[in-house]
Amino acid sequence: MSAAPQVVALSRDDFHARAGAELTFVYGQQAPDLLQRLEQLIAHHQTDMTSEPRRLWSEQTQMMITYGDSIVEGEDSVPLEVLERFMREHLEDTFSAVHILPFFTWSSDDGFSVIHYRKVSPAVGDWPQVRHLAGRFNLMFDLVINHVSRESLWFIDYLSDTLPGRDYFIELPEQTDVRSVTRPRNTPLLAPVSTRRGMQHVWATFSEDQIDLNFANPDVLIEMVGVLLYYLTQGARLIRLDAIAYLWKELGTSCIHLPQTHAIVRLLRAIMERVAPGALLLTETNVPHHENLSYFGHGDEAHIIYQFTLPPLLLHTLTTGNARALTEWAATLPPLPAGCTYLNFTASHDGVGVRALEGLLPRHDIDALLELMQRFGGFISMKTDSDGQDSPYEINITYFDALKGTRRGADPWQVARFICSQTIMLGLQGIPAVYFHSLLATLNDHEGVTRTGRLRAINRKRWQREALEPLLEAYSTPTHIVFEALTLRLKTRRQEPCFHPDVPQKIIDLGPHFFAFLRGPLPDGRRLLAVHNVTDQPHPLNLPEAYANHHWHDLLGRIDPDLDAPMLKPYRSCWLVSQA
Repeated sequence: MSAAPQVVALSRDDFHARAGAELTFVYGQQAPDLLQRLEQLIAHHQTDMTSEPRRLWSEQTQMMITYGDSIVEGEDSVPLEVLERFMREHLEDTFSAVHILPFFTWSSDDGFSVIHYRKVSPAVGDWPQVRHLAGRFNLMFDLVINHVSRESLWFIDYLSDTLPGRDYFIELPEQTDVRSVTRPRNTPLLAPVSTRRGMQHVWATFSEDQIDLNFANPDVLIEMVGVLLYYLTQGARLIRLDAIAYLWKELGTSCIHLPQTHAIVRLLRAIMERVAPGALLLTETNVPHHENLSYFGHGDEAHIIYQFTLPPLLLHTLTTGNARALTEWAATLPPLPAGCTYLNFTASHDGVGVRALEGLLPRHDIDALLELMQRFGGFISMKTDSDGQDSPYEINITYFDALKGTRRGADPWQVARFICSQTIMLGLQGIPAVYFHSLLATLNDHEGVTRTGRLRAINRKRWQREALEPLLEAYSTPTHIVFEALTLRLKTRRQEPCFHPDVPQKIIDLGPHFFAFLRGPLPDGRRLLAVHNVTDQPHPLNLPEAYANHHWHDLLGRIDPDLDAPMLKPYRSCWLVSQA
């Protein structure tokens, strides 16, 4: 399949129609004035951006997720420059896109408590380094849209009762009943703050240092659209809407996925299509799968959503040696709306969310997985439910250490099992995203947890380049083995047209020992059959009759498909291609 059709800029009339409808739904009679203010913002930034047609994606679209300082070198080097050199020397012909996690000035949560949206943290570099990377890769920026740091100028305005920030936050009496609000944390929703007007309590979904913005005030919307446009002028080709599900608040509701939130996502999509055609919008909504799918809208909200079910369900599959649940879930995935796709991943800066398993696995299987992850050195982060009880929200562990064994305990198959997990992810329909620490088989960073007091630090190690390079060069290290295997697969994958995100996917049930799917066929008849042994035992690969008569070739060189029932070794994968 050729690359996706080119997209062109949304016309002024179409933009007015779409934006006007969303603004009217959210803000009523204020909509005409807001539309005029948006047009003024767009006109101010339009000269800095190209409106040339661009393609959305192709089989060569592959993303790496990293912090700006995930790899450092000495005391005087600039981390973003170190990252760029490392990628140039080790990752040529692998990734087309890089998600640089929040690199703005921040006060906590490794960047997600933003102090200033338009300033790069001196700890990682400055805008020239960001723009230089943007010249080599399609960059994804985080638009941390739900909340700001309590050290931000807006919140300082609030504390001092000064415009404009005075009206940017949600202030409620301490005793307000907020039990119906869906929480991703187990900290109090209302954070006490000392202001010029005395002690007040403000809405803080995630932490007392992450104060939620009040989008019922349209000035807040205008401020954040300005930030979005600024990011596009600085080279962002993808925008990640962090914690977007919690954007709109309305007491008496769950305050998650509200209609106003979806309307604002559609508005941001229209703005991007107006000023930067081909730039992509990604929503971050770590929720059960059917809720996550709602952010495609009718093909008019996110271009891309995270495949949040995949990371925990893969852990269950590979630690039980049974692909049944994964096969059944993948077979239920609906056809993708035109111009929409998944971001497939197994690990990121966050933990492995477990909410996505709700309704897919019985409670005892989820509990068994959580207990196993703790045995493998991980932690469990909790959230508070509407009944006031705490329940598991995410597993904090590196994905490599999460696969150090099965339910029977640790075993010698960790490296092979981990490579199998990444190979499954790389082949599924969508865009693959590989976390920097997955490339390097990074172990649990318990020292980081102790130093910071934060459970998520277990998966946010900062590598010293002088310590990393010998591990990459030594043939026997897990770092070398995993890095070589994954980069080879990435280079192979980007040359295979069956991996275009728009190529359809069909799940093939080969029994509990295998997870298998077909990509294609393409117009010329080419198809790809991906098969993965998810167990620690070899098993014969008996293809269904519908596929047995094809002449297959294994892109990974693992098996000879022409043999009668070839054996697939433990945790081995094959990418079988056929031209007809």
